[in-house]
Amino acid sequence: MTPPPPRRRRGTDGSAAPARSLPRRGAVRRAQAITTYGVGALIAVEQESFIVSGIDDADGQWRRDEAPVIHEPRLARVLGVNRFRLPPASGDDSRDGIRVRRFPLWHHCPGCHALDHVRKFNSPPGRNECAECSEALVPSRFVVACEDGHIADFPYWKWLHRGRRGDGEAGFCGGRMSLRSSGRTSSLRSVVLSCSCGVPEVSMEGSFRRGALKDLNIRCEGRRPWLKDAPQLLCSQPPRTLQRGSSSVWQPVLRSALSIPPWSDTRVHALDRHWDKLRTCSTLAEIEIHLKYIFDGAPSPVSPEQVRELLAAMEAEDPTGEDGPDLDQEQRYRALRDLEYERLCTGNPEDSGHHTEQFVCEPPSGDGILPAGLGLLPPMLVKKLREVRALKAFTRVIDPETSSEGHEAELSLAPTGWLPAMEVHGEGVFLRLDEERIDAWAELPAVAARVERIRHRHQRVLAERASDPARVPPSPATPRMALLHTLAHVMINEWSLDSGYPAASLRERIYAGDEMAGVLIYTATSDSAGSLGGLVAQGETDRLAQAVRSAVHRAEWCSADPLCIETETSGAGGTNLAACHACVMLPETSCEHNNGLLDRALLVGTPEDPSIGFFSHLLTR
Repeated sequence: MTPPPPRRRRGTDGSAAPARSLPRRGAVRRAQAITTYGVGALIAVEQESFIVSGIDDADGQWRRDEAPVIHEPRLARVLGVNRFRLPPASGDDSRDGIRVRRFPLWHHCPGCHALDHVRKFNSPPGRNECAECSEALVPSRFVVACEDGHIADFPYWKWLHRGRRGDGEAGFCGGRMSLRSSGRTSSLRSVVLSCSCGVPEVSMEGSFRRGALKDLNIRCEGRRPWLKDAPQLLCSQPPRTLQRGSSSVWQPVLRSALSIPPWSDTRVHALDRHWDKLRTCSTLAEIEIHLKYIFDGAPSPVSPEQVRELLAAMEAEDPTGEDGPDLDQEQRYRALRDLEYERLCTGNPEDSGHHTEQFVCEPPSGDGILPAGLGLLPPMLVKKLREVRALKAFTRVIDPETSSEGHEAELSLAPTGWLPAMEVHGEGVFLRLDEERIDAWAELPAVAARVERIRHRHQRVLAERASDPARVPPSPATPRMALLHTLAHVMINEWSLDSGYPAASLRERIYAGDEMAGVLIYTATSDSAGSLGGLVAQGETDRLAQAVRSAVHRAEWCSADPLCIETETSGAGGTNLAACHACVMLPETSCEHNNGLLDRALLVGTPEDPSIGFFSHLLTR
């Protein structure tokens, strides 16, 4: 990433003096500040490395015109905040950006091979180079992190002086360490550590073993370098060695919501700061009085009747109006998805709303009847949608989909009333399966046994990674969920070939429950590609029937068969069966479950038992 040229900003007095003296390093897109380089993530800029700072002071640092407020009341209530903020832009006219801190702090010089803390190299002001040989310093390739989100520099001194370190304090020997590569192989055996005190050389081989640091009595120190002045915490999690650029170093915990009626009308945003007062109103007359006070006698953009409808919707979504524990928060999040499913099923015609409406969902033109025996109910075309994705927290070492709340690292040292978020405007197609048919299919012994293997492995992963054994979340793996998830993947792959959208620009939203059997496939990008109409056109009945048949036929064969279809376990933690990158797996940005809980055999069956496949009857026609 190339840093932009330095620029001068006008001060408050109109002069050309910089508004702040902080140096600028590189630039990221707003969406990346949520999904890739969010709080606590490591970001490389040329030959330097930084960690993104927390949001404790960001609300005052980010200017409102560069980091506007995002409104989504339903998601805000679930997450216990009152608003969201879009990360600031990094254009030439921006005054401030996202704050970062240098990390890791240990560097080595490729010229003299010295390995030390960055301050010990005595770099010239404004430059990151070795004072002795003028070579640019290279940040440490290795860091240590734990499942609770703590991260620190790799303990090179302890790793090299194992068994010879006296009291165990870094620098006890008084020597100078060096790091070099022998160049014989590309493995860690060629990365060699040495010290001028005379201890034998040690390679980095074995440092990535799960218990490598624990065997040397190296414990997690509870460091949180992304939070300013954060104290060290007592941590019982074993530290793990990671590559600085590994995806395991940072994974976002995202929560998202679709704007659905009555909240999808942009005129409602004018009331966002006044709902606490409006919830005390019991009659239309009281609501009208409050509206006159809120808008200082000017006409209200929202009528009292609409306000009462919004209050009723708010009460239905959160009847207690109180914040509960994290488990209750997850329950409210599932209830939020239930309401989205209901609205996607009922629709919201374009001619029934105002021009400020952000959610338009209609059945296809014509009779909308799919061919009999396809297994799908008539689809819904979501011609306009808005999704808000908020960065709730992040995880390290483990992926967020299989983590418990206890492993989520906080974005700030003190609680804040807001979270960073982004919004996506796009389109999509909502598909529903025939529930009577899917229930009959799910009762087949072979189907139940196959999904039970997935559920058992996933539940075991959840139990191993749970911070509290008494609060292990149940695995969502059911025949209905696994079928919908796999169907969404093959349809995204099919539409990426047929409609011209790349697979990474499409995203799934699974609705699987006792009374839900649907999947929304929609555009996942925040640019104009999300509103060109190409995806909605794929939902017309004639095209949809052809696409489903083509996707099922394409899923019948994988280039990794017969190994793929006959595998007993695959995927991270063994949570997949017949699924690989050659058939149904998608880019990580497109999948809600990190490419887990997939089984292609549930769609097309196996050579030994074709009846397992829900759509296997399409292969014989």
